[in-house]
Amino acid sequence: MSTTKSAPKSPKKVSSSQEKMAALGLVSDFDFALHLPLRYEDETQIHTVDSLYPGQSAQLEGVVENVAVNFAHRKQLTATFRDATGKLSLRWIHYYPSQKAQLEKAGLIRIRGEVRGSSMWGFEIIHPKVSKAGETLPDTLTPIYPSTEGLTQPVLRKAILAALSRVQLHDSVPVAIQQKYALPSFSQSIHTLHNPNLGEDTHSLMDKTHPAWERVKFDELLAQQIALHLAREARAKLHAPKLSVENSTLYQRVLNTFGLPLTKAQERVLAEIKQDLQRSFPMHRLLQGDVGSGKTIVAALTAAMVLQNGLQVAIMAPTEILAEQHYLKMQKWFADKEINVVWLSGSLKAKEKREVQAKIQSGEAHLVIGTQALIQKGVEFAHLGLMIVDEQHRFGVGQRLSLSKKGEDTQHDIIPHQLSMSATPIPRTLAMSYLADLDVSVIDELPPGRTPISTRLMVNDRRDELLARLGIDCASGKQAYWVCPLVEESEALQLQTAVDTHHYIQEKLPHLRVGLLHGRMHADEKAAVMQAFAAHQVDILVATTVIEVGVDVPNASIMVIEHAERFGLAQLHQLRGRVGRGEAASVCVLLYQNPLSETAKFRLKALYETNDGFEIARRDLEQRGPGEFLGLRQSGEQMLRFADIELDSETLDNAREAAVVMLNDYPQASLEHMQRWIKGREDYLRS
Repeated sequence: MSTTKSAPKSPKKVSSSQEKMAALGLVSDFDFALHLPLRYEDETQIHTVDSLYPGQSAQLEGVVENVAVNFAHRKQLTATFRDATGKLSLRWIHYYPSQKAQLEKAGLIRIRGEVRGSSMWGFEIIHPKVSKAGETLPDTLTPIYPSTEGLTQPVLRKAILAALSRVQLHDSVPVAIQQKYALPSFSQSIHTLHNPNLGEDTHSLMDKTHPAWERVKFDELLAQQIALHLAREARAKLHAPKLSVENSTLYQRVLNTFGLPLTKAQERVLAEIKQDLQRSFPMHRLLQGDVGSGKTIVAALTAAMVLQNGLQVAIMAPTEILAEQHYLKMQKWFADKEINVVWLSGSLKAKEKREVQAKIQSGEAHLVIGTQALIQKGVEFAHLGLMIVDEQHRFGVGQRLSLSKKGEDTQHDIIPHQLSMSATPIPRTLAMSYLADLDVSVIDELPPGRTPISTRLMVNDRRDELLARLGIDCASGKQAYWVCPLVEESEALQLQTAVDTHHYIQEKLPHLRVGLLHGRMHADEKAAVMQAFAAHQVDILVATTVIEVGVDVPNASIMVIEHAERFGLAQLHQLRGRVGRGEAASVCVLLYQNPLSETAKFRLKALYETNDGFEIARRDLEQRGPGEFLGLRQSGEQMLRFADIELDSETLDNAREAAVVMLNDYPQASLEHMQRWIKGREDYLRS
């Protein structure tokens, strides 16, 4: 008798909805509970046409007539909606061919949407939602959730309601703290936000000032503050080389080579750094100062104190051209001082890279300068005492952590000191919220001799007028940058490219020497162009944003930024800071193309109105949010989902205060609360 084997069971197929939910981070019941609405729609009542007003979100029942495809301005589907009290227009700019036939035989329907127009000229709703008439009306506001393509609101709503019926929403904040800050219970707040009753204040729900929203934002900020306090405590328990920094001869020799007196702000910052280096736990300091404030010499003098103690120093910069600028300066300042300064970047040939890596590993290389190549596999330090990260927000959090871990001596639990630098000043609320684990030093004055920069806005139509003026200025001995956003033609953006602009300026100003610099050139080519510009062998340097940071040519006094509306605010400020470094009056021309978006108007207006880096940073934070500001965007992590550190500054202050009480009086509850909200992202706070 033969037997047949049953076919092996195929693994249970995961539904596409589950996959899409997982992509949104919705896995556990608690994930669903914290997936809070973006907004709410009121579907609890039926409105009538005669009660409508502009801007209202309305729901009506009636019939449609006069359904037609209209070709007046652009192809669109139109119809007239009618109930017992009046009529209004419906319009679909995007529609399916079958929609016309469906509407024509729809009969009595229910529509929802935003009312536009006026009672005099008639109301209309664009892209109304259409459903069957007579369906039971809900008795709560309808939440609208963040979603993704192919995941409908009803499916998402059903999954969230199911999770809420199972999940245990115990309160992780002690009663005493809830009472002190008049907080509603956590469970009540979550259920209110998902299923608000009809009596709830709709406006406060929408603008996130409702007590339920305040509770959620408080809890999120509290968890973050607890994590930052614990990170600082953990750092204090670590060990770092305790250095002798007083009377450093190398420090004095580098300062003498620099040849200029330090500003009071630079001296104050160096005194703070000296104190850090003499402690037995690692320095974790952020040095911020506006463009041209003299951060690089502070970094060099800090390096000198560490090198004097026989330890290695690494400096990591985000771009090859900036790293190379540091390398050239450090070579000059540390020349003839028995300090071996080496350069490591991705553009080095394999043999050269291996030779440099061997010197780093043996300790023969003392001061190591490079790009992300410093964190690649194969780079091992003999005894790294200090890591300096320039333009720290330009690196992802993971990249900064990688360099930190390169210098860890796990056998003796020793990690290097860390100095981060940024020419993008961090606003107070951002520092309080994200950088509480850092000591922050500020260089708040510019060195003598820096000239004010005049900023001008000019529409692209006046390009030839600008070029004529530029020709006169450069013929008289001035030098100029002309910055373009792209290297090659892009059909999508249609921007003037660096290559095309270079040819155009050469044709228009044949009597001038015009150079070209962009990121796709080899390192030696870029270095040669920059050296020629610095030596005034080039009058106008056409470049992409590779010159954004670190480039220092005192004679260059004119900056033209092509398609300025395409650049970020901080980037525009950085580019402007490439001029104003010499004695000549400097100007930055923002060449823009109409029409301007509201975002572009905001940026250009801000740059025109102020040269203050801190004010620029504040406005930039308003627009971009903290993630990109701090290099968190590259990590893919969103450290705050609900709170806004600018709008919720009072809640942030309360959370900071409560975190101290929680850690002192309720240590176990503190850990549970942090885990509930941060879930393994604590390491990002270390960077």
